[in-house]
Amino acid sequence: MVDENLPPAMAKALAALFAGKHEIIHLRQKFGPGVKDTEWIASLNSEGHWIIISADRRIAKNKAEQQAFKGSKLVGFFLAPGLQRAKLTKQMERLMALWETIEKQAELVGGGAMFEIPMKSTKLNQI
Repeated sequence: MVDENLPPAMAKALAALFAGKHEIIHLRQKFGPGVKDTEWIASLNSEGHWIIISADRRIAKNKAEQQAFKGSKLVGFFLAPGLQRAKLTKQMERLMALWETIEKQAELVGGGAMFEIPMKSTKLNQI
């Protein structure tokens, strides 16, 4: 799931690239625009294991959103602040460079885990 703070084009590109291996959709495609974080977190949690790619660091900082996420079956990968401000091409470049690492990390951890996708490093830091 690509969150609302990232463009739908990113989700479409990833979906095309990983067709048959992963179902990748944009948050708006499933919930429409403007859905509250606590609502989509609860809904996706009830469906099972989802991986979230996000530029919304408030989820990791806002108490209600953080509690909802950490208590869920979701695993989140959040763009580092510098990467959030970067052009879409740079964001995609970093996602592609770290995609296998993201896949492996998502398999290793339980729900509620959050990681930062760095601007330059190849290491995912837990949030």
